[in-house]
Amino acid sequence: MAAGRVSSLLSCSLSSSMANPSFASQLQTLGRKTKTWRNINRFNTAAQVDELITPPVEIRYTKHLINGQFVEAASGKTFPTYDPRTGEVIAHVSEGDEEDINRAVSAARKAFDEGPWPKMTAYERSRILLQIADLVEKHSDELAALETWNNGKLYEQAAKIELPIFVRLLRYYAGWADKIHRLTVPADGNYHVQTLHEPIGVAGQIIPWNFPLLLFSWKVGPALACGNTLVVKTAEQTPLTGLFAAQLFHEAGLPPGVLNVVSGFGPVAGSALASHMDVDKIAFTGSTETGKIIYQLAAKSNLKPVTLELGGKSPFIVCEDADVDKAVELAHFAQFFNQGQCCCARSRTYVHERIYDEFLEKAKATALKRVVGDPFKKGVEKGPQIDSKQLEKILGHIRSGIECNATLECGGERIGKKGFFLQPTVFSNVQDDMLIAKDEIFGPVQTILKFKDTEEVIRRANKTRYGLAAGVFTKNLDTANTLMRGLRAGTVWINCFNVFDAAIPFGGYKMSGVGREKGIYSLHNYLQVKAVVTPLNDPAWL
Repeated sequence: MAAGRVSSLLSCSLSSSMANPSFASQLQTLGRKTKTWRNINRFNTAAQVDELITPPVEIRYTKHLINGQFVEAASGKTFPTYDPRTGEVIAHVSEGDEEDINRAVSAARKAFDEGPWPKMTAYERSRILLQIADLVEKHSDELAALETWNNGKLYEQAAKIELPIFVRLLRYYAGWADKIHRLTVPADGNYHVQTLHEPIGVAGQIIPWNFPLLLFSWKVGPALACGNTLVVKTAEQTPLTGLFAAQLFHEAGLPPGVLNVVSGFGPVAGSALASHMDVDKIAFTGSTETGKIIYQLAAKSNLKPVTLELGGKSPFIVCEDADVDKAVELAHFAQFFNQGQCCCARSRTYVHERIYDEFLEKAKATALKRVVGDPFKKGVEKGPQIDSKQLEKILGHIRSGIECNATLECGGERIGKKGFFLQPTVFSNVQDDMLIAKDEIFGPVQTILKFKDTEEVIRRANKTRYGLAAGVFTKNLDTANTLMRGLRAGTVWINCFNVFDAAIPFGGYKMSGVGREKGIYSLHNYLQVKAVVTPLNDPAWL
């Protein structure tokens, strides 16, 4: 979601013809209509927020990692990083600027031009990547605890879902390292033609805050397997786990200068990395608005290739033949996973008109039962949002939905005054032209829309600037085939969601990005293809 859009968050789409009473007056009307409105919005979970578990991990690394050594920022500056459960500072981290990026790029360039990594046999690189995976797996509990502390995501999610995926992805790309084959190409005339696949060079990678470790592995794994050297800029909200993981990479045998990590802010450190003349490729995951800036900086500098994994407003289509209970459960998971802070969250839930009312009541009941609290506690299903800025953006969207006459079925309020906890929120009677149906909210807000037939829902689902993912829930194979081909999205999940295997490519259509991550497709981002042509004199055969 774009920054600096406070005014637009407080209004509906200009095309809306509805009369829009003020936020306060609608709340008063709701209060008069039913005495249970406040009860609908109250969750019996606020008390859990006040009883926080002390994270079982020590913060060890807060400086930049450049050329195999932890070093302070060139300026000596630091910035605070916070615990989303309390809003309190948990560490001060070195603040990177242009000079720090220059130092990191210089180390990566030397490691690429002179160092052993790109010159190693592919088998040797594979062996080191496997050792890294083993060491990360050994420290998974610490990394998961640190991820939860700095990000607010559920500890069970970090430990049992995300860290195993991290390890699996490293092993997957370790397996690819010695299987990047070249081609012998038939050509007219007496020529031997072959292609070489060479590492692209120094790759700059900018990691988001919502999945700091997971997306670190998505970018670092394939780039290293191809023989590149890297400069990684961590998100300013969540710098701690990237530094810890990078240290483990070096303990496992990665040569100095191959992986450099700089912490800092996007407009300074991120901009310096994207515009650096000695960076050969840039990869970014984040908002579409920032992705445009990255693209411009890359083009204006040395025209480096760019891969972007950006925003989304993914549709989740529940057909009339669906098992409503299963569809409700899956749609709930698809939206509220990771506090709704997921680029492929299914924030537009299209439900067939014949089952709409039943689906809505069950979706609301499911949201009301979702347990909010300390993400370190067992049984908690939702932790805090990342920070106060994101919390206020989400609340702004909720106000917009109410002002546009969407029906607030439940949630919509902050929980407590400490930390950044928000009630799971469900809107019904949502129209396509409302801001909550168009903008990426990036929070725990489910919008439920009604549709009549397949042709209509394909048209409406595709009427968006995004195209990252989509979901379809149906028992009919013909309907599934029609929808999977009709929806313009990089991933279409049929009767499932958030399946992120290492081999499955991920990326978007339209303004959801450029290129693909994971699988064989990600290797293409980090390789140059060179054609080599040699004349053949009097060949025995061609």
